[in-house]
Order: sequence, then structure tokens, then C-alpha cells
Amino acid sequence: MLALTTMGALAENFNALIDGGVKYYGGSIQVGPPDGQAASLIATSKIDEIKQIPGVAAAFPAYQFSAKPGQITAVSFGIPDLIIAGDPTENAWSSLKTTYAQGHAIDADSQGEVVLGSTIDKEFKKNIGDSIDLPVKPADAKPDFVNHTFKVVGILNPTRTAPDTFAYIGMNDGQVLLKDSLPAAIRDQVDVSQITEGIDVYGKPGTSIGDLDKIADQINAQVTGVKAIKPSVLVNSFKSGGQVFTAITTAAALLALIIGGLSVVNTMFMAVAERVREIGLKKAVGATTFNVMGEFLLEATLIGLVGGLLGYGIGALITIVINATTPAGQSTLFLITPNLTILAVGFATVLGAVAGVLPAWRAARLDPVIALRNE
Repeated sequence: MLALTTMGALAENFNALIDGGVKYYGGSIQVGPPDGQAASLIATSKIDEIKQIPGVAAAFPAYQFSAKPGQITAVSFGIPDLIIAGDPTENAWSSLKTTYAQGHAIDADSQGEVVLGSTIDKEFKKNIGDSIDLPVKPADAKPDFVNHTFKVVGILNPTRTAPDTFAYIGMNDGQVLLKDSLPAAIRDQVDVSQITEGIDVYGKPGTSIGDLDKIADQINAQVTGVKAIKPSVLVNSFKSGGQVFTAITTAAALLALIIGGLSVVNTMFMAVAERVREIGLKKAVGATTFNVMGEFLLEATLIGLVGGLLGYGIGALITIVINATTPAGQSTLFLITPNLTILAVGFATVLGAVAGVLPAWRAARLDPVIALRNE
């Protein structure tokens, strides 16, 4: 049960991350440069063209930058820190909603304001009204490295998925960062208000993922210079990743079944062997086969329940300690959910009951005369 709890908590945490991606990408269409032009930018005029496609209800420019450029992470268990720039009204269209633990959203035409996700906020230890320099200047920054000071106006509630590591800024600031990212030779020659890194497209509320796929096909057919990715492609890629952890959890459950089941069976057979005289006396004074079998089944079930509670308690304690000692800025690895609690304790209880059937049947079938004579 300890193994099932810890592996299950790891899977629950990973699945929460996957579910966030499925929810977000299953409700929008991501539009970027055509294939083979990953470093290209898109003219914002394409947004108006996309809005003319039947079924498109809204489209927003999207900018994304590394919050800690140049940082190398050998092992990562979550989404890296990113700066996300765009129209703050887009949150109303997204299937993945964010809410505020403190503060408020940035204003539509604001400059110098930032909203921090829960994880990145803890990493930099910021409060409402504090200042933060973004992107973070690396130790080996070049002389022409540029960052900007932002005022923290909002801190998001944890989502257990991507927004926790995001710093959200307004579109005006996103265009400034985009200009900073351009080569110095052309930086002053480009009107960044006319270009974007990507476009987020939304259908009417309630539009199915199948209909969004059709809209993506229409965008690709009617709007030149862009590539719309079908939401189903992104959703399926997330789900395939989740299947790996589902397999791990299933393997842990099977291991618990084998080990726990054999342990309960062995314990109950020993109990029967040690209590032959007791069983014989009970049957001699009128205890029925049903009475004896019920007593041993109850004992086996209680063994499963107690063992499940102990294993779950130790496993939950381990996950809490590891989460509490996770370095600031890194996503926690484990998530204890009510479903996992019910699964672990319920599984152990049922396992104990099932594993106790054969020993209980053997006890119930003992002949009281032979049992007492043998004693």
C-alpha cells in the first residue's frame, strides 16, 4: 500500500499536469509559422483573416519568452519558467481558467505589470506591489542583455499545471520583449506591433474538438503564411504521455495485489492452524459453517483495512515531506487526492477480504470431532 500510495501520488500529479494541457489545447487552436519556418514571425494582419473563417469566435496574438534565458536544467519534472504575453481578456475564452490568490489581472493596456503563477511566485518570494526584473539576467549575460522591471499586481492560485510557472504580462510589454529578442542590426527597423510569435484561436463556447479540427483545416486552406495545428493532435500527444504513468500505477497495484494477497493468505492460514481447537469447540457448541467463515472473513478484512491505513499513512507522509522539501521554483512531484485515498484504503480492504476467502472456507470446513481429537 505504501508503494501504491507513493506511485499513485506521482501519477496523480503527472496526470494533473497532463489534464491541464488537454483542457487548454482541447479548447483552442494554436497557429504558428508554416512548417520549416520555426524561427519566423507572423504578421498580426493574419488575425483579422483568421477571424473571417466560419466558426472562429476570437483570436489573440501570443508571445512566449524564457523567464531564465541561458539556464540549463539537467532534469525537469514540470514546465519551465516562462513569460507569457497577450491580451488579459483571453482568459475568459480559455478552457483552463486561472483564479487569483491575491491581487488582480493586469489591465488591457498596462505596461510594467505582471501576474505570477504560484510556483514562480514562491521561487522569487514576491508579494503584491513588489518589483521583479524579467527576464532574469544570467550570470554570463552578454553586455547587450536587456531586462525590464515589472510590478507584481496579481498572484494566481495553484493549478498543478503550466500556469503555475508562468509570469503573465500585457501585450505591450510582450512586444517590447520581442523587440529585445531581435538581432541588434534590425531591432530598430521592425515594427513589433505588426508581428506576433503565434496566434491563439477560439471557437464559440461549447465547440467540440472535432469542429475545432475542421476550423484548423479551414485556416490552413484559406490563410497563407501560417500553420494551424489540430487540437486533437496536441491532445493525443498529452494523453499518450499520461498512459505511461497509468501503466506504472497499474504495475504498482498488481505488485501490491500479489504481495499483499499472499501475506494475508499466509497470515490467515496460520491463524486457522493455530486455532483448530477453538474452531472445534465453537462448532461443537453450535457454531454454523457460516458463523465460522464470517468470523475469519471479518478478521481478514480488518487485516487488510489496518494494513491499508498504515501503508497509506506512511506513503502520504513520505509524499508530504518530499513536497515540503522541494526547492523553490521546482514543481512538487506528488499529489494526494481523495480518489487516491479511497483507492488505496478500499483496495487494501477488498484485498484482505478476497485473500481471506480460502482460509475462512478451510476453517469453516473443519470437522469439530476430528479437530478436537487432533488437539
